[in-house]
Amino acid sequence: MSALVVVHPPAPGGGRRVTAHGETLGTAYGLTDLIEYLAGAGLDIATVDLYDDAVIEWQGGNHLVWGREAE
Repeated sequence: MSALVVVHPPAPGGGRRVTAHGETLGTAYGLTDLIEYLAGAGLDIATVDLYDDAVIEWQGGNHLVWGREAE
């Protein structure tokens, strides 16, 4: 079974594309953005475990990796 949400590898300019069931939710630049997209997709963010591989597949790094650092 695949994860409900995929957080894709960081883009060269920063940020990570977020998809749910193959549909793009947006580009997240941190956990705040990711939580906003999850809520918008109808997931109960109060009960979602961001570290559960059945819920979120982190590609190209974990929750601490978002790409280009702020300048």
